[in-house]
Amino acid sequence: MKLMFASDIHGSLPATERVLALFAESGAQWLVILGDLLNHGPRNALPEGYAPAQVAERLNTQASRIIAVRGNCDSEVDQMLLTFPITAPGSRYYWIIPGCF
Repeated sequence: MKLMFASDIHGSLPATERVLALFAESGAQWLVILGDLLNHGPRNALPEGYAPAQVAERLNTQASRIIAVRGNCDSEVDQMLLTFPITAPGSRYYWIIPGCF
């Protein structure tokens, strides 16, 4: 099982396109995103190509192959745009990846 990890996209469409291109080339079965998908946060400058709605659309094309955890800039509003879970109740996340056990 091959995994690819990414984090801190912060709504940057060019960064999202690069991550998805690398994911397609990698042969990985799962893209694990370690938070901060759509929002740039109140203390951060806007990233290059800031387009959170388009980032959500692009990530949703791979929803069945994404595992994501909530970052400090992610919120329930962000979850409304995404078709894969980034918010979950409780403080611990447990994932069962098919084929790992």
